[in-house]
Amino acid sequence: MNERQPRWTQTWLGGVRAAGVDLGHPGVRLGLPESGSGAVAGWGRRIGAVLVDWLICSWAIAAGLLRQQGQDVGVVGLGVFALEYVLLVSTVGMTLGMRLLRIRVAALNGGRPSLPAVLLRTFLLCLAVPALIWDRDRRGLHDRASGTVVVNL
Repeated sequence: MNERQPRWTQTWLGGVRAAGVDLGHPGVRLGLPESGSGAVAGWGRRIGAVLVDWLICSWAIAAGLLRQQGQDVGVVGLGVFALEYVLLVSTVGMTLGMRLLRIRVAALNGGRPSLPAVLLRTFLLCLAVPALIWDRDRRGLHDRASGTVVVNL
């Protein structure tokens, strides 16, 4: 076999980018800019925001309330986390962690997502697995199902 000729597995194992196909920047299919305000947020900021929110909800609130009662902090922390997401994202478009890291949740039309979309997104985010499966626009299954995208401020 000629060394210059790619193996047949290189295109499907490496994806279309490995095959030399340029798909553009994340968010190009959604009409979003490549960088700056309104561009799709990077993974570092998104993960950082979730960690900040989780720490606030589980340690500061749930642990403080439940240490005296000896109850499981994890389940209540997840409930407080979900409540924070629903209340803050549906009203101001971002959580405390998102505000610190300068990102927000937006509907595909650029506005704030509707309450049903936020409820669905939050439920799927709490399941964790949908958030771990994403597309080339950096949208997890929870974003795709709710018609949202996380963008830079």
